[in-house]
Amino acid sequence: MTAPLMSLTWTDHVTGRQGFLVVDRLVRGVSSGGLRMRPGCTLGEVAGLARGMTMKEALHYDPEGRYIPLGGAKGGIDCDPQDPASYDILVRYLRAMRPYIESFWTTGEDLGLTQDLVDRAAAEAGLVSSIQAVYPLLDDEATARRRLADAFAVEVDGIGLDELVGGCGVAESVLAALDRAGVPYAGTRVAVQGLGTMGGATARFLTRAGLTIVAVADIKGTIANPAGLDIDALLAARDAYGTVDRSVLRPGDLELPGEDWLSVGAEVLVPAAVSYAIDTTNQQGITARWIVEAANMPVLPEAEELLSARGVTVLPDVVVNSGTNAWWWWTLFGDIGADADEAFAYTRRSMRALIDLMLARAEADGTTPRAAAHAIVDDRLPVIAERFGWYR
Repeated sequence: MTAPLMSLTWTDHVTGRQGFLVVDRLVRGVSSGGLRMRPGCTLGEVAGLARGMTMKEALHYDPEGRYIPLGGAKGGIDCDPQDPASYDILVRYLRAMRPYIESFWTTGEDLGLTQDLVDRAAAEAGLVSSIQAVYPLLDDEATARRRLADAFAVEVDGIGLDELVGGCGVAESVLAALDRAGVPYAGTRVAVQGLGTMGGATARFLTRAGLTIVAVADIKGTIANPAGLDIDALLAARDAYGTVDRSVLRPGDLELPGEDWLSVGAEVLVPAAVSYAIDTTNQQGITARWIVEAANMPVLPEAEELLSARGVTVLPDVVVNSGTNAWWWWTLFGDIGADADEAFAYTRRSMRALIDLMLARAEADGTTPRAAAHAIVDDRLPVIAERFGWYR
């Protein structure tokens, strides 16, 4: 595995907090990857995420599409997003990263940050946009920017389209795996860690597909009900950080310790909150058949080896949660318009094709889905490099 093209550490002169930027590689001179904020964020973590972004971009390469993959990158800030000083730190970080964002790093929301917050801080830092580096690659910049702005203004049941497409992709990954295994949706139980943007939307789409959400976990602990939770009520009662107001719980709903979401009776686990959530110790309590990684890097590699050895299939983040990033570019480049039905249909079709391809490759090669995803990327990167060039 090659070293990233660029790796840097920034220290805030006011608070001493550190931030990081890793550019794994550039394609057509540009890279793509979100900015996260969480206490304990490290340079190594950001480097792993940047490599994952290179994979996500390559996995969505369609020679017939208008969207051409970019390189992978990632930013991170070691700070609690609920710290009163966090917004000012974000502005100073973006101001320091301004030359890179203007030139070759397109970024947006990730763990701990919302797109509205990133946009507001970017403007205060003197940036035109957090994705302005991609503008020179557009055929018609004004039309493309208007189309993306229109898409961000679309709401479905009062929820922004941008908050739903990622979860739509995760849910479709679950459904594709069930279909391939011949498992009916009705009666399939799911536990979700994190009820923020990604986890909440995933739970919403899976419930509407007929699956039963039996547990959700947030910072306060696990809420469980073997008969199924009222997901709409829980979503309506969450705060901006995905924490559920317990006053809406029904008599049959149970409040359990935080890690109990891993061991409830469920066929599918969806870690959709933090990295490194499943380790070599807590994996022992998992009885689910599938783990579907909605978060970035939620299963430690050593834990995944143990899980695979006992028949638990891990669908990797580089495929499962790639829908949000792809939706930005499908919309900006004009593969889809600013329409919810079109966005969901395109996301479902693309994610299902990727999951089917990955699982078929894993079966043919006798390996894990993650190894299969890496093999697919290894096949595609030389094609992308030959056609568009990259720097690494």
